[in-house]
Amino acid sequence: MPSLSWHWLNGGMLQPVVVLAGGLSHQRDISLKSGRTVAQALRRVGHEVVEADIDSALIETLRANDGAVVFPMLHGGLGENGALLEVLQLMGIPYVGSSPATCRISFDKSIASRAVAAAGIVTPQQVALPHDVFRELGAQTVMRSIAEKFGLPVIVKPARGGSSLGVTKVDGVDDLPQAVANAYAYDDMVVVEEFIVGTELAIGMITTSEGTRVLPAVEIRPVGGVYDYSAMYTGGETRLTAPADISDTAAQTATAMARVVQKELDFSGISRVDAIVDESGRPVFLEAGAAPGMTATSLVPVAMKAAGLDLGEVCSRLVDDVARNHG
Repeated sequence: MPSLSWHWLNGGMLQPVVVLAGGLSHQRDISLKSGRTVAQALRRVGHEVVEADIDSALIETLRANDGAVVFPMLHGGLGENGALLEVLQLMGIPYVGSSPATCRISFDKSIASRAVAAAGIVTPQQVALPHDVFRELGAQTVMRSIAEKFGLPVIVKPARGGSSLGVTKVDGVDDLPQAVANAYAYDDMVVVEEFIVGTELAIGMITTSEGTRVLPAVEIRPVGGVYDYSAMYTGGETRLTAPADISDTAAQTATAMARVVQKELDFSGISRVDAIVDESGRPVFLEAGAAPGMTATSLVPVAMKAAGLDLGEVCSRLVDDVARNHG
């Protein structure tokens, strides 16, 4: 079982780290890439790192590396619903990131949207449809009511999940049932919300015990018009601009919105808010994530680069902050 030792750099002791990646969610491949990116960045600045998957050997690995800080890079399922973090807390293991409660709320788009709306943040009109309700009431009745209420187009997506898996833009009411069925393949709760026309943004945040730094907003322009899984991970499908090509006023308002979301949802470590600046210049909240992707082409690393930040130094600071404040 791999174990870690303490390293010294520039007269200071560097905390050993266990990076968790993989798991069994639909986003396993992205999680492995995120984990590898973070592990390599931490090694580059001098940390000793063990990379671990979520399997039967995990508890033994964590016990063999007593004193290490865990850096979860898990997406979807156990990685974002707070379940694994509950276990880490139970074992008294320090980790980088948000609390289990924060993860549970942010992971469910239907709950997170209502939580930030209560704090005065603008959100799209939205309805959450459990699979059994959709089945019992009949697809056509539900779809017709949605179209009458929200108009078209609408966005259909799983309530819990990431990497835009199962997300569809629907322009015609006849296409709604299939889009909903596709989303149910990833979760038994589906969100249907009004489509907001405007400039799509991703706003990364870095939160330590000293406060939150909001990164420059990244503008997302997918060739196909919707930032789905293909647009995220297929070269040439999306143009990213950081800082976003929006007015200073819109940028400041989007940053202020992200700070409110961070406070209301109580994010720690690395997090991200997705929003659209509508045609009036107003930022509209879409969703937020406690475990954003950290691959070489992911949105938060793009924002860090635009801010002149080094990924390894950021991750190292987060690890040090957790180690100093644990217990």
